[in-house]
Amino acid sequence: MAAIKTARDRARAELTREIKNEARRQLGEVGPNGLSLRAVARELGMVSSALYRYFPSRDHLLTALIIDAYNEIGEAVEQADDPAKEPRERWHLLWRAAREWARANPHEYALIYGSPIPGYSAPQDTITPAGRVALALVEVLLSAPLAPVPPAPEKLEEQMRQVAEVIGKDLPPAHVSRLVVAWTQLFGALSFELFGQYVGSADPADEFFTFTADRMADVVGLP
Repeated sequence: MAAIKTARDRARAELTREIKNEARRQLGEVGPNGLSLRAVARELGMVSSALYRYFPSRDHLLTALIIDAYNEIGEAVEQADDPAKEPRERWHLLWRAAREWARANPHEYALIYGSPIPGYSAPQDTITPAGRVALALVEVLLSAPLAPVPPAPEKLEEQMRQVAEVIGKDLPPAHVSRLVVAWTQLFGALSFELFGQYVGSADPADEFFTFTADRMADVVGLP
């Protein structure tokens, strides 16, 4: 029975991958708003009722794709880190890894950092994967003798203190607030590049992206 169950599990995992791969392909053609379980089933030669046993709704499939995308960019950033290097160099390695993943996977990037999907509300399952890039940046800050930074407004400081408690990292709230600014700037810069907003100004964006990463290193207090 164990061998039969294992074979069934392998078959289910393989078909799940095929479903998600086809869904990713369709994202590139119709975007998340146009994603359809029926269309995915049709392309795979399945009846819709069979696909529903894997993903009960379009939102379940979108959630799976979103979690995969967050984990993929998170893993790319984490693997790029090199604790043997100086903190500022590590910071640049992480920023470049995020950019390389985004440029190689523009449709998946748009799924997680593009426009909200009408009618879709991301469940709690997406929170931990979504924080992997930020936590990788946190590790760089924790490895460095950070320069003092002025405190943020009182209400923001309290919010950032709560964030530090949630992630379980001993980072002063003033630095957490600046990390959130840098994290926002990272994905803002990526979105501007991928969505064509730098055309006519900072295009190609290589030098500007490096400049932005370095200025954000200053903001968070990296030596």
